This record gives sequence, C-alpha cells and structure tokens, in this order.
Amino acid sequence: MALPVRSCALIGRFTDLRVAETVNVLLPHLKSRGVQVLLTEAVPGSDATGVVRVEAAAIGQRADLAIAVGGDGTLLYAARLVARHGVPLLGVNRGRLGFLTDVMPQDMLPSVDAALRGELEADERPLLSAQLHSAGGGIAQALALNDVVMQKHDTGRTLDFETRIDQRYVNTHDGDGIIVASATGSTAYALSCGGPIIEPHLDALVIAPICAHTLSDRPIVLSSRSVIEVVLLERADTQANVSCDGMRLGAIEPGDRLEVRAARERVTLLHPPGHDYYKLLRSKLHWGRGSFER
Repeated sequence: MALPVRSCALIGRFTDLRVAETVNVLLPHLKSRGVQVLLTEAVPGSDATGVVRVEAAAIGQRADLAIAVGGDGTLLYAARLVARHGVPLLGVNRGRLGFLTDVMPQDMLPSVDAALRGELEADERPLLSAQLHSAGGGIAQALALNDVVMQKHDTGRTLDFETRIDQRYVNTHDGDGIIVASATGSTAYALSCGGPIIEPHLDALVIAPICAHTLSDRPIVLSSRSVIEVVLLERADTQANVSCDGMRLGAIEPGDRLEVRAARERVTLLHPPGHDYYKLLRSKLHWGRGSFER
C-alpha cells in the first residue's frame, strides 16, 4: 500500500440506509485525516465538500486504499475494481454473514486509522480468471475472488456437460451446473454444494457439481496450477449462464467452452491485528456452541 494514503475510495450500495449511515461517519473522519475521498455516486445525507466523483472503472487507478462497506458481495465487487492495480481493500461489515468484511462498525474508525498508518495485516488472496469461448470464436472474460459458476437458467431441465483438467477428460456430468472455487471461495457457494473448506492461503482450487444427478459425482480439490475446462453438451431446452462472483459473464450455449484457471492478479485484503481465520469459521459457521465454546 502506498503510504501516506492520499486518496481512499468508499464502495457500497449507498441506497441501503445502514451503508449510507456508516459512510456518513467515514466521510468526515477521512477528511479530518487529510485523505481525499473517492465516490462513484452521491451518498444520501452526506456533505459532498471535498469529495471527488469518479467512474467505478477508475477507482483502481485513483485510490491508494479502498473500503468496502456492506456484505461480502460488496467486497467481491470492490475486489474486481482494484485487483489489477494493487490497491488494498478493507471490508466493513454491514451485511449478513461477513466472511470477508470482517471489521465491525464499532471497530471501524480505529481500523481505518490503522490502515492509514499501514498497521493492518495484509492478506494476499489469489483470484480466478474465467474465459468463456463461444463456438463462433468470441471470448468473454472476467476475474473472480470466490468462484466461477456455470448454472442452468430459466428451465427445469438439468444440463449435460463435460469437464477436463489440464486437457485430460474427467467426466460427463448431469446436473444443475458446476462451481470452480478458489480457496477463498471454498466457504461460499461451493460449501453449500458439499465442497470442502480450504485454508485460504493453500494453492488449491475446488470443483463442485451443483445438484448432480449421480451421487458419486463429488467435489474435487485440485492444484492451483490446473486449468479447468467445461463444455456444455447439446440437450433439449438447454439454457445456462456463467457468472463470476455472482455477476453474469454471459450465456453459454451447447458447444461453448468455459476455461477457468488461477489469475496472475491477486487482491490484498486488510485485517485488524490478531485476525484469526479459525475464529472466523467458528463464528460464521456456529461451531463450538454450548459448554465447549471457548
């Protein structure tokens, strides 16, 4: 992170009153520290004096620090904005779960001051690179921090698709789709499909079928050096989409190919001192409740 921090982007869904309330606390605090605030849109009830409006695509180039205010979805969105520019990202939790946005509102201002001084723990996380190759030769691509998902759309029928790993045929699947998740994303959608929890700094990927028709079609843990290919097969009423961290990349048609691999880019998350991943798991997944809780 560039020190001193001269500019800070605030990212969130400002129409959410809880998010707007938190941002309206942050704005004067950052201004009092001599930090220029970057916003993509106005915040209800805020004083816009000294605030610079920028396009979302310019945040990575303009900011020294980004603060995502909201839930994990907001942080995933912010990660895509800053990943190619090395801008560190701090998450303030005004959502529900908060695996990634781990600073609570009551701890926000001390954590922001520590970030401005460069005293927070830097946690570098790998990203996924997705490329959707159409049979006609077109390519759509995007980055994801959590997962890349191919899933049926607007139909009750399952999908038929093939998977290959490093160009080696793995399986022909029948189900609602498939998830390719990073270690960070192993506690998201992949977990709900029966996938394993992977420690976030392990160089691994996981592929998890969604509602597979065959019970033996199980999640697989792979090296992060692997390249995963998914090809949608012809079947009546086949309709499917590909999304990256919940954002639609595009429709996938029979014969199209989805390719997912570890990206060159990484994103740096900032945590308060003493951040404990296993404590986070206990809290969010409700482990250790009752007389055995520590």
